[in-house]
Amino acid sequence: MALAEETPVSLTYNTMQYAVMMATARDIEDFCTGFSVTEGIVGRAEEIKSITLETGPGFITADLRIPAAPFHLLMQASRRMVVGRTGCGVCGIEDAAQLLRPLPALPPGPPASLAAIRRALAQLSGHQTLNKTVHMVHGAAWCGPEGEIRLIREDVGRHNALDKLIGAGLRGGQNLSEGFCLLTSRCSYEMVQKSIIAGIRTIVAISAPTGLALRVAEQAGLTVLAIARPDAQMLFTGAVTE
Repeated sequence: MALAEETPVSLTYNTMQYAVMMATARDIEDFCTGFSVTEGIVGRAEEIKSITLETGPGFITADLRIPAAPFHLLMQASRRMVVGRTGCGVCGIEDAAQLLRPLPALPPGPPASLAAIRRALAQLSGHQTLNKTVHMVHGAAWCGPEGEIRLIREDVGRHNALDKLIGAGLRGGQNLSEGFCLLTSRCSYEMVQKSIIAGIRTIVAISAPTGLALRVAEQAGLTVLAIARPDAQMLFTGAVTE
């Protein structure tokens, strides 16, 4: 029986270690890019000058070079020396005020259509190639306005899957404010926060959202559909068309 693996990925910025995250050992450059943007370490993916990966027995080290960071960020990085467990989104945070960062308002645009969302949901399992083998990893997919699945990333951690998807989109020059994002996991506040930072305007989640996630989504103008199946979805915030 094939099993998913959890591999420690050590992220280092300008020689300073920031965090060790447990992740699936694939699409690591995408993960590093998405994580760096959604954590606010860089403002844009283009600010990452290089990513150098070193693979050892049972671990991966990612060395990222970025512009000189403000002193307070480096100090924060030097203190965040804990393992980011597979299901954890806040490991290493010292102050509760850091959890809810100021978020930008999302750019205006046409709402997603239910027909496109249902088309993508019907196709989702067929695109989850890793999950077909191990039957337990999370997926995050980017879908075009017509519901075609353009990108998908998988990981044992739901936050990691989304960071990988965001990183892949940004590295590939995708405009993430067009289309919508499918999540095979629950829609928690950190998933909403990451999506808003990336410019995603609509999330469709297989499982239910949290109350905090919806309050954050409403404030930024993020549309959230959840408990989503090909034949039924619940709209919690925002708007969609038929």
